[in-house]
Amino acid sequence: MDSIIELSHIARNYVIGSETIHALRSVTLTIHKNEYVALMGPSGSGKSTLMNVLGCLDTPSDGDYILNGHSVAKMTDDSLAEIRNKEIGFVFQTFNLLPRSTALDNVMLPLVYAGMKKAEREIRAKEVMEQVGLGNRIDHKPNELSGGQRQRVAIARALVNKPAIILADEPTGNLDSKTSIEIMGLFEEIHQNGNTIILVTHEEDIAKYAHRIVRLKDGLIESDTLNPDITRVLKQTLAE
Repeated sequence: MDSIIELSHIARNYVIGSETIHALRSVTLTIHKNEYVALMGPSGSGKSTLMNVLGCLDTPSDGDYILNGHSVAKMTDDSLAEIRNKEIGFVFQTFNLLPRSTALDNVMLPLVYAGMKKAEREIRAKEVMEQVGLGNRIDHKPNELSGGQRQRVAIARALVNKPAIILADEPTGNLDSKTSIEIMGLFEEIHQNGNTIILVTHEEDIAKYAHRIVRLKDGLIESDTLNPDITRVLKQTLAE
C-alpha cells in the first residue's frame, strides 16, 4: 500500500514566557492512501496540534513530514498554501461557513482560490452538493439550514477540489446523536470513494467508525490499532 503521509520524530514546542510547552514530543506515524484513521486523546494530548501539522496549518519544531512524496519542511509558504488547497479538504466542528453567502457560494470558495472559471466552479460545486444530499439547498444561507445540513455543506466544500485527504476535526461535536450517525455514514461513503480520511475526536462512539485508531497522550502516540468493531459498526450504520 502506498503511503500518503509519513511523519518521522515530529515535535512541536511552544514557548510561552519562560516556559516551553511540548505539545508533540516525538511522533512517528505512517498513513496509507485510502486509510480511515481516528486520532484520539484527551484535551492536551496533542491531537489538535498533530492535526494542524498534518494539515500544513502549523510547522513542526523538529522531525520530517513527507506528504504525498513531498517534504513539507522544504516548502515555501506559497507551496504550503497550494498543497492545503489541492491535497487536503478540511471539515471543522464549527462548520466555518460564510454566513451571508449561499451554500453554493460557500462550496465554490476553494475553487475561486484555485483559479477555476465561474461556470466550471458552479458545475463542480453543484455535483458535490448532490453528493452530500443537498442538491435542493444550494441557494440557502447557513442560518436557513439545520446543523447537520451545515456540516454537509462544509463537507461538500472540503470535497470540491477533489483532495486526496479529508481532515475532520470533531465533525460531529455540535450535532445530536441521530445527525452524527448520518454524518459518519457520509464519511464512510467518501472513504469508499477513495479518499484518505483522518478524523480527530475525543468521543469513543465516533472513533469506532474509523478503521484504525491512533491514541495520543502527553504528545506521544500511546497506541495504534486496527478497529476490531468496524464490520459491526458499518452494518449498524447502513441499517439505520
